[in-house]
Amino acid sequence: MVDRPRRASGGQLVYTELRRQILDLELAPGQRLFEPELATRLQVSRTPLREALRLLLAEDLLDQLPTGGMVVRPLSAREIEELYTVRASLEGLLTAEAARRVDDAGLATLRGLVERNAALVDLPTDAMNAGHEFHLAIGELAGHEWASRLHAQVDGQMARYRAFTNQTQERRTLALAEHRQILKAIEARDPDRARTLAERHVLAARDTALAAIGDRLDPPG
Repeated sequence: MVDRPRRASGGQLVYTELRRQILDLELAPGQRLFEPELATRLQVSRTPLREALRLLLAEDLLDQLPTGGMVVRPLSAREIEELYTVRASLEGLLTAEAARRVDDAGLATLRGLVERNAALVDLPTDAMNAGHEFHLAIGELAGHEWASRLHAQVDGQMARYRAFTNQTQERRTLALAEHRQILKAIEARDPDRARTLAERHVLAARDTALAAIGDRLDPPG
């Protein structure tokens, strides 16, 4: 018997769309969600909608209200501090491992991604995506399964904040220069320098996010 690909459930499809809207800030941080309005707008029944909301709640993208309703999780200075600090450590580890393991094909991939970043540096969204691809490629080259798993988990939570790190031309140009420095350290097979540069890069993005969001943030708890 031929295996057929499994189709995503209705709840999974609704989850995917609502998750995208939350991460793209189409559903505003702190916005209360009303099931009838969402069901009408998404043209779905309450059952898949509730399944999707449970998944988003488990992923910490929604908060449960004491009254039983749900709101989109607010932007948080404390969350930024914690997420970027953890990511800096993971990026440092992965980049150091990539410097130890990289081969000529891997270097060619990274060089191509940095040049793509350079070609798109004037375009906020495209430059952000190109830079993100560079970091993901480093993670693949590192070959560190557990660090990559944890990195993917943190990366998903950071998606709401990433756009705030790339809004100004000054920061995009500086981020590109930092990517070039990281690449040079990997080319030199220098894991210690690669780790240091990667950690500094992520922490600079943290500071940029905090400054860019400003009074939209909940204060640290």
